[in-house]
Amino acid sequence: MVYLLLIVFFTLLLVLIIDLYPQLNTWQSRIKIGRFSDDELWKEKVKTIAVRWLKQTPTIKVTDNTRLIIIDILKGNYSRNAIQSWQEAALLLGLNEYKSATRNKELDNSINAFVASKLDSNGNWIVPPAEVDSVILGYALLKLDDFDYTKYRPAFDFLYEMILNLKGSDGTIAYRKHTSDYRYVDTIGFISPFLVRYGLLFNQPEAVALGINQIRVFNSHGMLASHFIPCHTYNIKTNLPVGLFGWGRGLGWYAIGLIDAWGELPDGHPEKDEVTQMVIAFAKMALSFQNDNGSWNWLITNRQSQFDSSATATLAWFFAKSKAISSIANESEQAKVKALNYLKQVTRRDGVVDFSQGDTKTIGVHSQQFDILPFTQGFCLRTLSL
Repeated sequence: MVYLLLIVFFTLLLVLIIDLYPQLNTWQSRIKIGRFSDDELWKEKVKTIAVRWLKQTPTIKVTDNTRLIIIDILKGNYSRNAIQSWQEAALLLGLNEYKSATRNKELDNSINAFVASKLDSNGNWIVPPAEVDSVILGYALLKLDDFDYTKYRPAFDFLYEMILNLKGSDGTIAYRKHTSDYRYVDTIGFISPFLVRYGLLFNQPEAVALGINQIRVFNSHGMLASHFIPCHTYNIKTNLPVGLFGWGRGLGWYAIGLIDAWGELPDGHPEKDEVTQMVIAFAKMALSFQNDNGSWNWLITNRQSQFDSSATATLAWFFAKSKAISSIANESEQAKVKALNYLKQVTRRDGVVDFSQGDTKTIGVHSQQFDILPFTQGFCLRTLSL
């Protein structure tokens, strides 16, 4: 009986520790948050965390539960591999941008080790990606400086085939096979920049056209009329939007998909002018929802909702790039500066950017947990390095 009571006691103690440790760690990490008076020190701290996380990326949980989370772990509901791929992609994009800006060769070892952990000597994936979320990681690899993309073409061809296997009768790409009737705004961020860059590098114009068409068709069915506010998704059979209009990270997915695809298109490309007009239209909309402190809310149409660092970091990158368009240059520069100022205010003393919304569960079910997200860290560094 005594042994049974001891087992029960230590089991309950373990469950309590598993539940309380993340909360206590978050609490202590937020002490003296945002106290960076030196921008270069802040940038260095953000970079240092990105390097550490590229080597060992924190597990981003799917569940919002903060009690009895061991049950979610045991059921396999705590995390998902697909989420991790876009965390890694953002970190790689940020570190590559930092390396390009600073010519910091010290990052070579970290980046090369990461590449070696993903791709083998024959140019194939060591662990083949299973979901379209991983395509953004392919884009991050294709963006690396001094990267022999021809050697690794099999890995990129694999991603392109995966995309084509998700192509529907409407000519656009589904997010998952089991949701083939829906087109998610997330998918624009995942695939459009990759398709454009892949198509240009490997002389596949149909890939470029597919990447741009994913955005174009979404504009027709997934936007709130003349307001140009994206919805989470739309149904291809009814062409009706489904889910929230104005989800903050949804804006972020659209923003990075659009601006990076635009950035890949060379001047004079047949699609460039049309995509430029999309950038201008989206910029004007997003500007109208930026808060005075530089942030965007997780639901941009509700100014009382929580500020979201992931939306803010991705939109900061969008405006850092869109300032190259003369008609919106000044507004874009101001929006970028304000967004970075906000991100600095929510950076923990060790350099971790805080208060990003957790993973979305399904259409219309959005996380109300706001914590760390390597994706945000990467896009913050990417913007700081431009």
